[in-house]
Amino acid sequence: MWIALAVLLLVAALWIALILPARSTKAQRAPFVRRMFAHRGLFSADQAVPENSLPAFRAAAAAGYGVELDVQLTKDKVVVVFHDDDLKRVCGVEARVDAYTFAELQAFPLLDTAERIPTFSDVLAVLDGKIPMIVELKSSGDWKTLCEKTLALLLEYRGDYCVESFHPLLVRWFYQHAPQILRGQLSEAARFSRKYVPWYQALMMSRLFTNILVHPQFIAYHIGPKCLSARLCEAMGAMRVAWTAHPADDQAKLTERNDAIIFEHYRPEPRF
Repeated sequence: MWIALAVLLLVAALWIALILPARSTKAQRAPFVRRMFAHRGLFSADQAVPENSLPAFRAAAAAGYGVELDVQLTKDKVVVVFHDDDLKRVCGVEARVDAYTFAELQAFPLLDTAERIPTFSDVLAVLDGKIPMIVELKSSGDWKTLCEKTLALLLEYRGDYCVESFHPLLVRWFYQHAPQILRGQLSEAARFSRKYVPWYQALMMSRLFTNILVHPQFIAYHIGPKCLSARLCEAMGAMRVAWTAHPADDQAKLTERNDAIIFEHYRPEPRF
């Protein structure tokens, strides 16, 4: 019995060590707490104002929302704002984003509109420090260079921002090179992540066992039931970020259980 209890305590201690989040200061959290963040900007459901476009970011700023956006690199190492790894869904082209230079990408319209893929610099100029920003770094391609170039742009920006990624090594990079920036680990149930990574990676990431390397200060978790590891992280001080809220979701429950909410396709109050 005592041996079993000791083993149980050891396993529990190891579990806590693996998922333990890092602490954030009140000043780091302040721009983001109880705020609504427009997912990929305030784009329209019919994509007449397309996602991750300059008009979508202008609309979010005008409405007083924060924004969540995605960054990755072009072939010539320009940081652009674009979500998908490839261009098919948004631009109708069967190729990765980093297969083209930025100039070449300007030939492709966003979702049959007049808009084109913007640079991160152009988005920062549009936002101009007016609203807080959650920057998701995409893990495909040369992610170390992406981290370096994104950080350089952020350090020149006069506004509130934090960073997040699904890939633990990207979050760890910011822990090592820019610990003053609020950083978060994106996560979701393993059944979703298994579409993109091997099952064991999906399990590790969904249970946040990589936190021991990453030291995230917030957990951005897919809306729905949270695993015990995620709930324990929150109990140990991790800021709670939910993605992505839709009109049919229980808004009262979301605002009660989270510190910040990423939303799309409706217009909630900017603060809750």
